[in-house]
Parts: sequence; structure tokens; C-alpha cells
Amino acid sequence: MRALLVFCLFVLLTACRPADGTLRNAALSTPVADLPMAMSQRNPAYAIPTPLPPEWVQTADSEYTLLSNLYERVVPSVVNIEVQTPYSSDARRGSGFVYDPSGIILTNAHVLRDAESVRVTFSDGITSEAQLLGIDSYSDVGLLRVSAESYRLHALPLADSDSVRVGQRAITIGNPFGLNSSMTVGIISGIGRTLRSAELIDSTALTGYQNPAILQTDTPINPGNSGAPLLNSRGEVIGMTTAIRSDSGIFQGVGFAVPSNTLRRVVPELLTQGRVDYPWLGISVHPEDGGFGVAGLADALNLPVKAGVLVRGVTVNSPADLAGLRGGSEVRSVRGQAVCAGGDIIVAINDRLIRNMDDLVGYVLLKTRVGETISVRVIREGRTFDVPLTLTTRPQQSGILRDCNR
Repeated sequence: MRALLVFCLFVLLTACRPADGTLRNAALSTPVADLPMAMSQRNPAYAIPTPLPPEWVQTADSEYTLLSNLYERVVPSVVNIEVQTPYSSDARRGSGFVYDPSGIILTNAHVLRDAESVRVTFSDGITSEAQLLGIDSYSDVGLLRVSAESYRLHALPLADSDSVRVGQRAITIGNPFGLNSSMTVGIISGIGRTLRSAELIDSTALTGYQNPAILQTDTPINPGNSGAPLLNSRGEVIGMTTAIRSDSGIFQGVGFAVPSNTLRRVVPELLTQGRVDYPWLGISVHPEDGGFGVAGLADALNLPVKAGVLVRGVTVNSPADLAGLRGGSEVRSVRGQAVCAGGDIIVAINDRLIRNMDDLVGYVLLKTRVGETISVRVIREGRTFDVPLTLTTRPQQSGILRDCNR
């Protein structure tokens, strides 16, 4: 019986095999090797899609075409910077870009600090020794000059960083970890940030002075990117990468760039005199983070406005002091914190409304000059009036502060 069963199975298999020896499916009479093709012809689930229309592909790839074109236009203007210092045999590395066709290169001050020699390498590998023209720690801007053929010195155009908005594209081309001419892309995550750049760069710098109007971006920035241009979709410089906020030392999604309007402000003075003279008011305020600006204190202190700058104290013999501005006169407890209340509230400068201290610092540092007389609008004891104030140069050492404690 077993022999008979085996024989029948053999006969059945033989009947299913054609003369050419190809194994076929008995039900479909189709070669097994051709089964997927046959099923795709009979079952739509196995159908291979036809290519999309070329115009659809072109539309989908338009963003990447833009980025590739921008890269090819910008990368010749971006350089790698190697700095030798007396403190290490290893070169400090950073990025930079051509600011002026006369050979002016912009980078970060912290890249150039303590430099004994600086070498610049263009994207095609050509190198040049660079002359250090000046650094400004407060803005974290440094200037170099190189001698190179004019066709290598393509200056990148500066955009108006005041027009930058959160959500717009932000692109950088630099040299992270020594990987020359690397592009990364993201968006602007925030505007109007401040950094204490000088205190991070120079331990001898006067404390308390902010680098204003900083751009925040999620565009990946890593060691070696310092000094690289931050670009908009037109290839214009909206800022220069300067720092990251990180617990690990590598990028974690929060990067910062010095805005292009700060570059416009400080570069001419660095070129002509090797330093930047900043105007100074001479006031102090409570740290505004944590809800201790005017907006956060308005209800607790019964302030007449919810925007502006509450003056905590005034430096003796400062422009603010000479103009008659007043600091606080009484200590109040707000959410468990001592607040020096009762001082003037600055609400506008030269008729421009001031929302907070970042606004005030940004306007004074970027829009005014030493020796200029500005109009400061203050609210005091229910009255609103304008005070003329003549700006002087920021001092080299701290003065005596008059506030609730003095």
C-alpha cells in the first residue's frame, strides 16, 4: 500500500511537469519562477507603480535644488581657520567667511583669542597666512586680512537681521570637526536672545554686559563651526554662528548666532581703530527671567504698564544719573524674592517702544553711538515724560550703584 502511495505521488508530480522540466503550479499552469510577474498581472495588490510625472518630481526636489545651488554659490567664500596659540601644540580650529573683497575675513573672537599665527584655507585647499586686525569679546567678532587672488575673495552679502522671523530657514556652511565645507540646515528657533559673550571668552572682561539680539537656531552647529555664516534661502548672511547650549559639548538642538546687524555695527570700528566703543546708560535691573520683568511684576507691584524696563538702580555719575533717572527706593517681596521697587519705568527710547531689557540693550548698542543724546521716556509716580540723556563710552571698571541698598 505504501509503495502504491509513493508511486501515485510520483505520477502526480510527473504529470505537473512539462516536457522542458520546469516545475509549474498545477492550478495556474505557470512556471514557479514567473509566479510574481503572473500574480502582478492578475492581482492589483502586486502591481508595480508607474513613475510619477517629471513635474511632480521636480516640485518635490525644488528645496534640495535650492540648497545645492546655494551651496555651490556660497562655499567658495567660506574658509577653514587654524590658530596656533602659546598654550597648546594643537591648532584651534574654526570657520570664517569673506566679508570684503579686499581680503577681510570674519570669524568669532573666541576662535582668534591668544593667536600667535593664523592660517586660512579656502574650499579648494589653497592656504594663506592671515593678519589679525582686531577682536571684540562683547560681540564675539574677530577680523582677519588675507592676501589672495581677487577671484577667491567673493564677499557674502549681509541681510537685515531685524527682518528675521522664527520659523524661517537657516543654513550654515562650515567645518565641524575639521570636515571642511559641510552644510547643515534648520530653522530660526528664537530671536532677541542675549549672551554674556565677553565673560565666556575673557575672564578679565567687565561682567554684566550682554551681547544682544542673538538668533537661536536648531541648525546643527558643532566644534569647528564657530564663525561660520548663518544664511537665509537667498544665500545672504543673517548671522554668524557663535555658541551652543549643551550638556555634552556637542549639538543638542540649541545654537546661537551673532546677528548680521551686529556685524554691521562693530566691523567698521574694528577696522578703523581695532576696538569697539559701546554707548552706556548706567542702569541696573532685576534679572527678567523667571517673571521678574515689568510684565511679571506688574500685578504684584501695581505697576501702571505691563511692558518696559523697571530701573532697579543707577550708577553714580553715569549718563542715567546725570539725566536724573531714579532707581528703586523700597524693598518688596514678590514670590519669595526681594525686589527693589519704586524706580522709573523706561517705556520708550527715541519714540521706539521698549518691551524689556533685551529690547533696550539691543536698541542702544546697535542703533546709537557714543556722544549721541537720546530721548528716554519714563513713567514715574503716575507721570509720563521724556528725559534727554547723553550716552558715554562704557567704562572699564564697575562704578558705585545707587539702589535700595544705598
